[in-house]
Amino acid sequence: MVIRQLVYLVALERERHFGRAAAASGVSQPALSAGIRQLEDDLGVPIVARGQRFQGFTPEGERVLDWAHRILADCDALRQELGEMRQSLTGTLRLGVVPSALSAAARFTAPFSSRHPGVAITVLSMASLEIERALEAFEIDVGLTYLDNEPLQRVRTLPLYTERYLLLVAEGGTLAERDSMTWAEAASLRLALLTPNMQNRRIIDAAFASAGHRPRATVESNSVLALAAHVAASPAHTSAGGQLWASVVPESLISGLGAPAGTRALKLTDPGVSHVLGLVMADRDPPPPLARALFAEALADADPGR
Repeated sequence: MVIRQLVYLVALERERHFGRAAAASGVSQPALSAGIRQLEDDLGVPIVARGQRFQGFTPEGERVLDWAHRILADCDALRQELGEMRQSLTGTLRLGVVPSALSAAARFTAPFSSRHPGVAITVLSMASLEIERALEAFEIDVGLTYLDNEPLQRVRTLPLYTERYLLLVAEGGTLAERDSMTWAEAASLRLALLTPNMQNRRIIDAAFASAGHRPRATVESNSVLALAAHVAASPAHTSAGGQLWASVVPESLISGLGAPAGTRALKLTDPGVSHVLGLVMADRDPPPPLARALFAEALADADPGR
């Protein structure tokens, strides 16, 4: 068994097609097929369900894939450690971030990149459950997600900041004249909210429920930017002072980037709602060097009083 054969196998899992997997691996399709057949011979088990087209993996193949991800992740960690010994981390840091925290990610990726210029950074917008799954599958190195709302398993955590929530309304409307609004009042508005698979949405739904109401979500998206754009477009489609949409957004978005053009943010009160967000990485020893380095940078930057 050689590492290259495991690379072929993981590429096939990702692409679900022999030709595309071969192209992604930089080899011919016959070479990829031969490598996987050799892996099957070495391990003495069928890995790929045979057919004219890719049909999936055998039960043994699924188990081999689990180990392939682990072995390749360890190989990457080895390369990172060797680079670190030469005082120069290299590779690509893959960071999964819940949509509500995307604007906060640069707070620690910027100093990390300054300290480790040889490392490229990939930031992916992901739901919290996707982050947990991707860490388990070695598809990302670190996640930025909620720490205190839904249970996290087999991860190490680093709390970074407390998220609070604001009501985003159209500038120029009657609501923009206010400084705050209760959750009960906001429940009567037409709201643009994140999709139900997002933990931020489940938190918002719970806040409305604690105030005895259900939100009127008339627009849903997995992008906070799309929600803000709908709020900003409200005045153009309503009578004077009207409010077609409002949205509940994280305070960190406004404090980091300011209210989007054409909008104004109001405090949401009664009840006060807050949740802790932070970094998570797989609970492994030794921890991967890139993940460990990002944790160290974020720890140095974290403001305990926030």
